[in-house]
Amino acid sequence: MTVTTIVHVLRHGEVYNPGGILYGRLPGYKLSPLGEQMAKVAAQHLAGRDITHLVTSPMERAQQTIEPFAEQFGVEPVVDERLIEATNLFEGKPFGPGDGLWRHRKYWHYLRNPFRPSWGEPYADQAERMFAAVKDAKDAAAGHEAVCVSHQSPIVILRRFLEKKTLWHDPRRRQCSLASVTSVTFEDDEVVGVEYADPAAALIAQSKTAQTERGA
Repeated sequence: MTVTTIVHVLRHGEVYNPGGILYGRLPGYKLSPLGEQMAKVAAQHLAGRDITHLVTSPMERAQQTIEPFAEQFGVEPVVDERLIEATNLFEGKPFGPGDGLWRHRKYWHYLRNPFRPSWGEPYADQAERMFAAVKDAKDAAAGHEAVCVSHQSPIVILRRFLEKKTLWHDPRRRQCSLASVTSVTFEDDEVVGVEYADPAAALIAQSKTAQTERGA
């Protein structure tokens, strides 16, 4: 008899980061009030599902994001270090279109190989640890459903790995919005489907409007 299990891999909600820092694995970066709303909307999106297992990255923003799920499903989350954000050599620096970071020669050698990538954790390593974490979540929820909260880069790499695409890609074109849900369906140990949903899209639009009004 085939056992069907679904693992929903969720990106955390918006982080309070007025300085526009690439925070990566730095401690102390927590959800903004809007990010807390995003987490609740994502939990509501999965309301009524047969979720029996919750797992989260150790980062504060991920653990905050899993809280509405714990309350809604009555399940105690567990922490899995394999769901953590990817390492990045630009961590702690302002990082955006107007920061001028790319114009500094001292950083150019970090950008020499976008296929690995040379600025952080290899894509292959991200894929390996994320798939291992998702498989363990699948085993823990066997025949039911699980939620794993992680971060943008590892989730994108996991999805590309499952869809048999090249792991290297243009980071500016990632489909992995805040509080988005990437659902992986297993039949026994075989992945038979990957679906994407963006339940917090309206809140993300609200955040962008607010930033524009502030001149951010």
